[in-house]
Amino acid sequence: MAIAVGQAAPEFTLKDQNQKEVKLSDFRGKNVVIVFYPLDWSPVCTKEHTCLVNDMKRFDQLDAQVLGVSVDSVWSHKAYAEKMGIPYSLLADFQPRGAVAEKYGVYLADKGITGRAISIIDRDGKLAWHKNYDIPVVPGIDEVAKALEGVN
Repeated sequence: MAIAVGQAAPEFTLKDQNQKEVKLSDFRGKNVVIVFYPLDWSPVCTKEHTCLVNDMKRFDQLDAQVLGVSVDSVWSHKAYAEKMGIPYSLLADFQPRGAVAEKYGVYLADKGITGRAISIIDRDGKLAWHKNYDIPVVPGIDEVAKALEGVN
């Protein structure tokens, strides 16, 4: 079951593409945009990350940390981040598969992948905004940035 806006965001520790452990609590005092996406290398996810990379300046201006989360391995994330020029952490929700996505209510167990969703965690560690998207839909960065502006 998904958490509700206003609730404390579930804590997690996952490895990024550089095998560094990343904890949500490391970003307390800063807004965090968690981008849940199905799979590295898929066409829609690639478009989504291209949009994020191209608009990183907006997230920087809003003092927000972007984190990508999918069930892919650290090694897949490493190759994907290098190929795509992704400057933010891609977190491997790999073992147990989808455990963090499950806490946020976005793991699709029947497909074995993370659903497409974006969560904004405020400076105090609470869920400030969340939206689920259909798998073939690229989330609108303008919509996310506007929601983020409302959190600041």
